[in-house]
Amino acid sequence: MSAPHASHNALEAWLTWAFSPTMSAIIATMLVATLLPIIIHFYLYSTAKGGAAEPTFLLIGPSGSGKTSLLTLFANSAPTPTHTSQTTTAAACRLPPSARTAADQYRSENDTSAHSQPTFQLIDTPGHGKLRHQAYSLVNGEPASAPKGILFVLDAAAPSLADAAAYLHDVLLVLQKRRTQAKTSKVPPVIPVLVAANKQDVFTALPAPVVRRRLEEEIGNVRSSRSRGLLDSSMQGDEGAGIGNDDDEEASWLGEYGSKKFSFEQLAEFGVDVTVAGGNVLAEGEEGGDSGRRVQEWWDWIAESL
Repeated sequence: MSAPHASHNALEAWLTWAFSPTMSAIIATMLVATLLPIIIHFYLYSTAKGGAAEPTFLLIGPSGSGKTSLLTLFANSAPTPTHTSQTTTAAACRLPPSARTAADQYRSENDTSAHSQPTFQLIDTPGHGKLRHQAYSLVNGEPASAPKGILFVLDAAAPSLADAAAYLHDVLLVLQKRRTQAKTSKVPPVIPVLVAANKQDVFTALPAPVVRRRLEEEIGNVRSSRSRGLLDSSMQGDEGAGIGNDDDEEASWLGEYGSKKFSFEQLAEFGVDVTVAGGNVLAEGEEGGDSGRRVQEWWDWIAESL
């Protein structure tokens, strides 16, 4: 008897037993029907849980704005002495009980079960002008590794917001191009931006609404000057023919193309949402227990983004 023929007979005998009205066949069938879905469920659940990475948030902003101090505050519940960063640094953080995620906001008041306090990775990027390419690379990374949000930290007590506005302009332009110049039909996920107006404890600090208005004015100036530069270079490239490259100019124009004034609302059509909120990481004469209250609006923004 050949091997294939023997295997066929064995399979036929097993199927005959499986469909026979014997007690052993009935018990075996019930066990398979009960246990198989449970095994498949736990396998799929463990695979999905093991493959899901923690959400990430990026800390971006000029040097001296307080990014690294904010990283240590969020990670350790208290800020520690820091120095100017040269490379990206990551820390694991957990949402405090005072901040509720979007899912928890719909819980019943009578629900006494524990609130979900998820963890996330906070990535601090260097703020020096020559090292900002590290932040741009993380913002413009693959959709699968896209951050859940960007915290753009600036010094609200600085004499000028021009440098911060120029940096923010470039970050927002990367986000806009990420949506408008996608290489696939699948639209990249939305990455919201929180402008964290830090050092609100300083007497000369501008309140958040004023910071928002000043940033819009400065970004409008940056946009105009960059546009003139592109036009001049394109005219020289055409040997003085006076014909600019409209496609390049429009692609590098932040917000509504051709508008005289810039506002953050112009970025809504590109899926870029910008929020400005004040806070202070460090404050003389305050205990560490008050640190969460000083940045509560920032915690709330992260909770809504998770």
